Amino acid sequence: MPLKNYSVLKGRPINNRLATGRSPHYQVLVSANGELHRIAINVQSQDGSEVQFLVRSRFEHPVTAKLDPLGEGLHAAPSVPDGLALDFIRSNLMQPWELKPLPISVVGPDNDLNEKIDAYVQRAMADEEAWIYAFGETWGPEINKADKYFGFTPGRGIHDIHMNQGNPPGKFDDDNGPFQDGALVFEFPRESQWVAIFLKFQTQAWHSDDGTAKPIVPPDPNHRGEPHTPVDRDHIPPMDVPDGLVRIVAALVNDVRSPEHETVTLLNTSDVPIDLSGWTIKDKQKNTMPLFGSIAAGATLVIDVRQPVALSNQGGIITLIDAKGVKVHGVSYTKDQARQPGRTIPFQS
Repeated sequence: MPLKNYSVLKGRPINNRLATGRSPHYQVLVSANGELHRIAINVQSQDGSEVQFLVRSRFEHPVTAKLDPLGEGLHAAPSVPDGLALDFIRSNLMQPWELKPLPISVVGPDNDLNEKIDAYVQRAMADEEAWIYAFGETWGPEINKADKYFGFTPGRGIHDIHMNQGNPPGKFDDDNGPFQDGALVFEFPRESQWVAIFLKFQTQAWHSDDGTAKPIVPPDPNHRGEPHTPVDRDHIPPMDVPDGLVRIVAALVNDVRSPEHETVTLLNTSDVPIDLSGWTIKDKQKNTMPLFGSIAAGATLVIDVRQPVALSNQGGIITLIDAKGVKVHGVSYTKDQARQPGRTIPFQS
């Protein structure tokens, strides 16, 4: 079954411990509205493989508008679209090729997970206005039991600070679920900066079923957990479109005309035309709009947005799904990006 107590913790980081030992977790002690909590961040797979990571040093996503007004402490995050809950795939938090494997600890500066996480935790601890947000599964309070790392009583905290879907059959198969992914987010108000750290195990498939979050495109054993990519890029089988071959490169979400005329611009990065029959576009509410026709090799195509799909001026996401129901590309935009009427929003990745 999916995670039982998926939540987001907001507080002030006040102490930390680097990850060591047989089951290494980077530990953060957090003070939240007079209570102490521990964040346990898994930085190595149980099979010993490296964890894939992404640090978004300028994190721009509609979810930040929901995080900022939260009070200190734990907040339940229902696993539904357009709420507090995160989903690496369905919230369009990243492109799959941005996640890179990194060891837990190696000699040299800024080249392992301990150092990547520690840099932002240390910065947040030194800044009295900074906040840390941890998404994951909670535990405790453990009555009359002190925390084994920082000694406070009762012990409590939050873990599973990583992708929680796409797990293969086995020990962690029951943890699969949509809109329950873990992450670490930092807010630095003085700099008007948000930072996000995302972690994923190499054994987890990028594509998962919308209902169960179990893998629908199993990872190729030759590149464990890497996104859906054909073995031979020069001979792409029909109906086998890899991630990012067709991309969303721009959108007009705040038109100056009335009624508004919203558009999404697609780019075919391949050297062959792509048939869009059976493809769809989804908005942040998961409303779906079918596509038609084809997009020429190396060309762009402007798609008129039709109901029930709507691109909110308050921030949103746009997702491109192929004829097999597999996500090909997705983007997000914030309220600030949509603020100026008539301006088309460009997307880089």
